[in-house]
Amino acid sequence: MDWIEVNGTALRYDLSGEGSSALVLVHEMGGTLNSWDDVVPPLARHRRVLRLDLRGAGMSEKVRGRLDIDVLTADIAALLDALGIAGPVAIAGNAVGGAIAIRFAARRPERTRALIVASPACGVAPERRAGLLEYADRMEREGLRAVVETAMAAGYPEVLRTDPARFARFRARWLGTDPASFAAIYRMLVHLDMEADLARVACPTLVIAGTHDTLRPRALVEPVARAIRGARLIELPTGHYSAAQTPEAIAGAFDGFLREQGC
Repeated sequence: MDWIEVNGTALRYDLSGEGSSALVLVHEMGGTLNSWDDVVPPLARHRRVLRLDLRGAGMSEKVRGRLDIDVLTADIAALLDALGIAGPVAIAGNAVGGAIAIRFAARRPERTRALIVASPACGVAPERRAGLLEYADRMEREGLRAVVETAMAAGYPEVLRTDPARFARFRARWLGTDPASFAAIYRMLVHLDMEADLARVACPTLVIAGTHDTLRPRALVEPVARAIRGARLIELPTGHYSAAQTPEAIAGAFDGFLREQGC
């Protein structure tokens, strides 16, 4: 792992694996590049895998005030440039990371070979916006410990806590997130409108729904898949934080789809 300054911010990243193709992994809100720890080893056997702490997350530079999704996709493009990864890449994201991956694919088609999104969080229903903005305000004001039980119950249900050490590690890492940056990303999600981006995606796309995902259930994921031309939708026995909760299933689904695309 290393750090670099690109696009006016400092990012922590990790580049592993070998091969002619490259895969970029974009973590969920509240996550870090470590969200992919158990997924990377099998994926890096056949390709290079780039993951990063998004601006505001993990050990990358924190943010204050407004955050825009186009800034985050520009960070990824600048990181690819700085690392000399010039050809089209596959890009995959979880939850809000899925929305970022979609925006990247839609606005940079010449740089995108394939797209994978799990539980994509592409916006919020109008009736939920006020409540989520209040939630973001509370996180920023009181810290993440004030909302951790609610967050874990919704995003990491008991049925997926079969590995207590895995869950404890996820919870502790989540609590280490910078509250102000987390709130900024939440507010970005609340005001997100991805309808035009979904229609613009032109590369092969895999969309994954989680059977145990109560935050982005299949009913919310299916419209995303329908809006992307030619997208394939599958359902796996996982939750909202699928890469951390069921890494074997996610790695298998990613690898199988990418091999089909020659990635």
